[in-house]
Amino acid sequence: MAAKEKILLVDDDRDLVAVLRKVLEGAGYAFSAAHDVARGLEAVETGRPDLILLDIMMPSSTEGFQFIWQLRQRPDPYFQKVPVVMLSAIAERTGLKFYPESEAGSYPAGQPVPVQDFVDKPVDPAHLLDKVQRALVAAWRKG
Repeated sequence: MAAKEKILLVDDDRDLVAVLRKVLEGAGYAFSAAHDVARGLEAVETGRPDLILLDIMMPSSTEGFQFIWQLRQRPDPYFQKVPVVMLSAIAERTGLKFYPESEAGSYPAGQPVPVQDFVDKPVDPAHLLDKVQRALVAAWRKG
């Protein structure tokens, strides 16, 4: 039996964490969660997930952006390659989107935020699972 792909969710909303745990584990992924940036970075360092789901808005600000910049600045190639899908309620709350539409699930070089994709909150489980699978295939050449 092949090892389950590991998904780390970094999000301060414990209700969403519980829901996404069920969705992702139900789809066959190994799931872990961290509720803030410091614990999230520690979990990436020790657990080396295959993909990170990352909330943008956490209690003190747009902490998701700080997380991604700290992650991508680490010299180990793993930290450059691990796919990150950002979760955002910004579009729901403001009607604005700060990223381009993308059908391919990846962004070209020079992108403003070095992540593979974005998912709007509230999260549609089927849409999320599709984005997760696309990002995993693109990053690790699986499929």
